[in-house]
Amino acid sequence: MANDSLFLIDVDKILRQKAPKHYKYIPRFVISYLKRIIHQKEINVFLEESKDEIGVDFLKASVDFLDMKLDVRGLENLPQDGLYTFVSNHPLGGQDGVALGYILGRHFDGRVKYLVNDLLMNLRGLAPLCIPINKTGKQNKDFPMMVEAGFKGPDQLIMFPAGLCSRRQKGVIRDLKWSKTFIVKSIQNQRDVVPVHFGGRNSDFFYNLANLCKALGIKVNIAMLYLADEMFKNRHKTFTVTFGKPIPWQTFDKSKTPAAWAEYVKEEVYKLGRDALSQKEK
Repeated sequence: MANDSLFLIDVDKILRQKAPKHYKYIPRFVISYLKRIIHQKEINVFLEESKDEIGVDFLKASVDFLDMKLDVRGLENLPQDGLYTFVSNHPLGGQDGVALGYILGRHFDGRVKYLVNDLLMNLRGLAPLCIPINKTGKQNKDFPMMVEAGFKGPDQLIMFPAGLCSRRQKGVIRDLKWSKTFIVKSIQNQRDVVPVHFGGRNSDFFYNLANLCKALGIKVNIAMLYLADEMFKNRHKTFTVTFGKPIPWQTFDKSKTPAAWAEYVKEEVYKLGRDALSQKEK
């Protein structure tokens, strides 16, 4: 495969493109710091070494690179036939997405798609599995059509309805509000919903930074800059992934609003996590 389309991280290039008038005034130590916290060198080495891996094979290479051990529970709940919407909490922002794609990609012979941050489309190995969502700027005008195509398509869908990874609120690490999109579209396309819980957390530094930015009224998601660093902090760890039983799409009737049903499924996901934890403690 040709190497000319390989995406590599280049902080200098990004800053020149995004802030051309200010680039020359940015101190070199700031640029060096950015390169370090996003692990530019290590990630680019991995991208070079895995440049020929595509789809689930790329996810397998990512699992190996992160030295991720997966304790998968509820595999008997994974259906063999039909199309489903898999929805999960989003505690990490890196390993959780990789792991779910890898597990479900193997189970469904590569027939999976993510609804994900459009920045990930830059990763050539991951791009075939992605329906991009713009989290950093104006939404692409074609977004509704892309989501519709994803739900009507032949692939299993993986979604993190919170959008952002979990935050710590009142001492509890938990997703923010879940979007109702997966409820609305699953009903329209008669897809049962499979709740998934991913066990894990980021560092206290990450949560403190996110809360500080919120307290100061800073709307830019500065914490996102540190997700690569959090990913490296979580290397060599074991994560418990629990699949619940499919919830029939007919469950989501008029007795609740779509937003309330989304909250209901979110609570089911966290119940899976509590049950998995109590089983491990026995």
